[in-house]
Amino acid sequence: MGSRLRENPRRLLECWCEVVGPQGEGGRPPWISQKFPSTYTDEEVLKSVPQFTFPCPFENTTIQHFSFVLTSLDSKWTYGFCRHAPGSHTALVLLSHLPWHEIFYKLLNHLADLRGGDDPGDLTACLQSVYKAPVPTPGSEVTIPYASNKFFVGTCPDHYKLPTIPENRNLLEYYNAVDVENMVAIFASMLFERRIIITSRRVSRLSACVQAANLVLWPMQWQHIFIPVLPQHLVDYLLAPMPFLIGVASGLLTKVQMEDIGEAVILDADANTVSSPFQDTASLPQEVTATLRRNLRSAHNTIGDGVARAFLRALVQLIGNYKEALQFREDDKKITFCRERFVALRPLAMQSFAEKLLQLQIFQQFIGRDFSDSIQETNIRRLELEVNLLGERSGSKVKQQYWQFVTSVRKDGGAIIKTMKSKTNPAVKSAVKSVTKGGKQVKEKGRQTYKEFRGRLRDLQQLREDPRTSPSWVNGEGVMQKKPRSAPTSPTITRRPRSAVGGARGFVVKTTYKRATQVNSRDDSRNRKYDLIEGNSGLMSPASTDSLSTPSPQSLDLMGVYWG
Repeated sequence: MGSRLRENPRRLLECWCEVVGPQGEGGRPPWISQKFPSTYTDEEVLKSVPQFTFPCPFENTTIQHFSFVLTSLDSKWTYGFCRHAPGSHTALVLLSHLPWHEIFYKLLNHLADLRGGDDPGDLTACLQSVYKAPVPTPGSEVTIPYASNKFFVGTCPDHYKLPTIPENRNLLEYYNAVDVENMVAIFASMLFERRIIITSRRVSRLSACVQAANLVLWPMQWQHIFIPVLPQHLVDYLLAPMPFLIGVASGLLTKVQMEDIGEAVILDADANTVSSPFQDTASLPQEVTATLRRNLRSAHNTIGDGVARAFLRALVQLIGNYKEALQFREDDKKITFCRERFVALRPLAMQSFAEKLLQLQIFQQFIGRDFSDSIQETNIRRLELEVNLLGERSGSKVKQQYWQFVTSVRKDGGAIIKTMKSKTNPAVKSAVKSVTKGGKQVKEKGRQTYKEFRGRLRDLQQLREDPRTSPSWVNGEGVMQKKPRSAPTSPTITRRPRSAVGGARGFVVKTTYKRATQVNSRDDSRNRKYDLIEGNSGLMSPASTDSLSTPSPQSLDLMGVYWG
C-alpha cells in the first residue's frame, strides 16, 4: 500500500454539496439538497457524504469546520471539508483529492458569503471558475477570478513539506489542546498500532486532533481504520478487533459500553487526559522519548515546523538508517530488506523495539513501498534529507566540542605540562634536576674548557709533525689517559684509528652528551653515564631515559592541525 493521496489530481475541486441536516430523532436522515457540478455521479461517495457531514448530534454555537475521509477500493482518500454555521439547518461540503484544509475552509467561508449575498449568480460563477481552474502548485498563491472583477485568493499548503504552526490549523489545534506527555503517548500508541479513540464535544477539535495525530507520523502513514469523526451508524467500528484511529464525539461515546470496546487508548482532547492499558511510551527507547519531549517543550517549536520536525527526528532515531539493511540479490537482481541486519544495526537499547517494529504494518508499508509512487518517494527523500541534516548537526556538535577542548589545551597547555611533570616518577624528576644542574655547570666552565681544548689541539699538531713527542696527557699507546672526574663537566676526546675516519689520522670532538648505547672494549666507557654525541643542544640525556623534551602547548592538536 502506497500513499493515501492520488497522484496528479485533475482538478482542485471535485464536487460542492449543500447538505440538509436530519429532521429530528426518528425523522428523515440528512440528504444532499444541491450539488455542483451536476455531472458528478460517484454514487458511493454521494451516499456517504450526508452521514459524514452530520455524523451525530453535537453542540454548534459557533462556526465549525471539520473534515472526513472516504477510502476508495484502491486505498486512496477523498477528503470532505464541512462548514457548520450556528442556527443553520444545512451545511456546506467540498470534496477534493487534495489534503489542503486551510484553503478549502477559506473557500467554504467565501461560498457561504456568496450564498447569502445579493447576487445569487455569484455562487455559481465562483464554483465554475474553481472547478475549471488548474491544480496550483503546492505552496503557491492562487487567484481565481469570477463574475466581474471578483476574485478568490488563497494560499495552497505544500503537503510535501512539514506542516507549520500557525498555518496548519489541525496541528495548531492539536498542540493547543494536548500537552507534550499526551502527544508522546498517542505517538507511541500509533507506532504500536493500538486501537485509539480521540474524543471531544466539538467536532472541529475532534477532527483536527485525529488528522494531526496522523500527520506527525510522516513520512509513515496510518494503514488501518481512519475516521476523523465517527458517524453514529458506524459506532460498531469501535468493537472491531483490528487497530483503528477514530474520533468520537463525547455525546456518542457515552452511549457505548466501554466493556464492549475492550483494550483501547482513549484521549480526551477537552480534558487533556489519556487512559491506556499499555505502557507504550515506556516501551520506546528512552533516548528517543527524552529527546522528543525536550524538542516539543522548546520555545522555538511553538512557531514554524518545530513540532512536526520533533516527531520526524524521533522517527529518524528509530528507523533512520533502514537503508543499511537493504541488500541486492544477485540471483533475481532485486533489492531486499534484511530484517536481521536491521535489528543488528540498532543500538543495544533499541533492538527490542526494532524487533517489534518489524511486525507492524505501518513499518512494513514503509519498507515495501511502491517505488513508482512519486508522492511516497518524495516523502522518503525528505526523511533521508532529515537523516543527513541530523547527522551533520551531530557531526558539527562533535567538532564544536573538539575545538572547545583544543582551545582549552592551548590556553592551559602550560598547566597541563606542569601537571604531567608533577605526576612523573621520582627517578625521572631526579634526572631532570640532574640534567638542569649539569647544563649550568657546562655553561659556567665552557670558556675554560675551550681554552684547554685549543691547547690540546696545538699539542696534537706537534705530535703529527714529530711522533716522538708525547704530551703528558697521552700514554705511550696513543690512548688518552684517564683523569679522575667527579662529573662530566667538560668534553672528552677519544682518538680513533685512521680507518675509522676515512683514512685520516685525527680526533673527533663532540660537544653534547647522550647515554652511551654501545661499549668499546678498548675503553672504560662502561663506567660512564654519558657519552659524547654530535650536536649543539647543550643538553645532557640521563642514563635512566632515552630522551626528555617538553612539547609546546601551541603545537598540540589531537587531529593533526598545526597552529605554528
